[in-house]
Amino acid sequence: MFDYRRTHDCGTLRKEDVNKTVTLSGWVHRRRDHGGLIFIDLRDRFGLTQLVFDPEKNTELHAEAEHLRGEWVISIKGTVIPRAEGMANPNLNTGDIEVTVNEMEVLSKAKTPPFSICDDFIETNEEVRLKYRYLDIRRGKIANNLIQRHKAMLAARNFLAKEGFLDISTPIMGKSTPEGARDYLVPSRIQPGSFYALPQSPQLFKQLLMISGMDRYFQIAPCFRDEDLRADRQPEFTQIDMEMSFGTPEDLLAIIEGLVKTMFKECCDIDVTTPFRRLPYQTCIDRFGTDRPDTRFGMELNTLDDIVQRGTFSVFLDQLKAGGTIKGFCVKGGADISRREIDRYTEFVGRLGIKGLAWMKRQEEGLASSIVKFFSEELQQELIDRLQVEVGDLIFMIADIPQNTNQALDHLRRKIAQDRNLIPHDHLDFLWVTDFPLFGLNQDTQRLESLHHPFTSPHVEDLHLLDSDPLAVRSYGYDIILNGYEIGGGSQRIHDESLQRKIFDLLQMPPEEQQEKFGFFLEALKYGTPPHLGIALGLDRIIMLMAKTDNIREVIAFPKTQRASDLMMQCPAPVANEQLMELGLALGTVQK
Repeated sequence: MFDYRRTHDCGTLRKEDVNKTVTLSGWVHRRRDHGGLIFIDLRDRFGLTQLVFDPEKNTELHAEAEHLRGEWVISIKGTVIPRAEGMANPNLNTGDIEVTVNEMEVLSKAKTPPFSICDDFIETNEEVRLKYRYLDIRRGKIANNLIQRHKAMLAARNFLAKEGFLDISTPIMGKSTPEGARDYLVPSRIQPGSFYALPQSPQLFKQLLMISGMDRYFQIAPCFRDEDLRADRQPEFTQIDMEMSFGTPEDLLAIIEGLVKTMFKECCDIDVTTPFRRLPYQTCIDRFGTDRPDTRFGMELNTLDDIVQRGTFSVFLDQLKAGGTIKGFCVKGGADISRREIDRYTEFVGRLGIKGLAWMKRQEEGLASSIVKFFSEELQQELIDRLQVEVGDLIFMIADIPQNTNQALDHLRRKIAQDRNLIPHDHLDFLWVTDFPLFGLNQDTQRLESLHHPFTSPHVEDLHLLDSDPLAVRSYGYDIILNGYEIGGGSQRIHDESLQRKIFDLLQMPPEEQQEKFGFFLEALKYGTPPHLGIALGLDRIIMLMAKTDNIREVIAFPKTQRASDLMMQCPAPVANEQLMELGLALGTVQK
């Protein structure tokens, strides 16, 4: 029997291996016939090696090579030789050598793939790629992303181990607790009518580990959230999860900066500058309209309420009377944006619920638009000064409730920056966002909601406001942002049982629900809880940005579609009635 165990990997042979006898195994990448000689590019995950079948040296082997086709799996024994003068391939790591084949065995044949494997640059429908993900990985791009992901995880483990963190696994099946998104539920066969929940994060477990005395914990943790999906979000994702006792946010943020610096250096050979900039939450909202700002380009927002309220434009004045706000930004050189393009941007913000997009262009003689007449020359000058408008610039303004105004302008400035190529894509812009509010107000229910989660500690200086003005209370929460993406978030935790109950009360969680959902945790807090804090970094998003893609599915081995479907395994899928009966379940009417 042919011994197909490799002595060398394809892609690793070099000039110094000339005259060596090697065994290579892999996939047929390409086959070329050149005047009697047959050349095969053999591929494994390390790269390509060119094989040569010479009929003058072995007629029978050459005849076998004529039958080889793409994606067949073969193993060969041969001799490494230098390529003929002028025939080196500088685009290949193995471009200076080739292997003359002395023996070969076909290990597996392949049918014609549904798309080209050897031409990774050819665009293929994503649904087809996901259905045949195992073939898509072979093409190289996804494989390289997975290799980079491995390097990042290894760098993280090594760094955190040196910092004294223990890698501790926490349960996958736990209790359903209200933490934001919907849980994925797992029915219990042994206890019919009861359910486990897959973890949205290991939040309570890692806090319990701090109570247990495991004062520095980390885990590369699988997490699950049943929520609406988008390009940077999946129903199952991976966190670099951390918690530490007896530390301050300053201590943890410095550790995270060191971790990120190490990961980017070891995975991408990029030197990340530390410490990272910091901006308070409210500053981000005021200047960028979002708590995850992309600060690589300008077009910062300005509030214009004090100026427009002295004008006569009724749309703006009505919004101010209704409690709205007017904000805008300046597009440098934007006077070349056509009316048709402005209409397109108006439709864009309209899809976000905005009824209109006001604009003005500064020409040599002053501001020009259909609404300029509603502003005196003095007010026009104030707009010019506030937004730093020069001749040839364009102003965009939106009037709505603050939340809608900020959201729309955030999306608009990002779109304009993309359309006008204003984003330096080779620049990594790290940012800490701090001083988050402890609570937000749900506009539908008019109830308080935790902006991070209910275990986040209020700022000690704001404790006196919990009863009188809870929306003014700051938290010890912090997010890390990279190029407009939130890649991690965490906080100082509550370590006092009475304060934790107080937060639950403010969230209008009845005592019986507190006990049902979190009784075990409240009990644990009574037994000497150290001050502790933590963070979770989104590994998938970090690798996505390392790989310079905006699609998180490109860095996950077997991802789901935006409808949370696995096209390869064809799931979710119905199960047999017998399985449902074992679990004590019956299907009701499915709501479309």
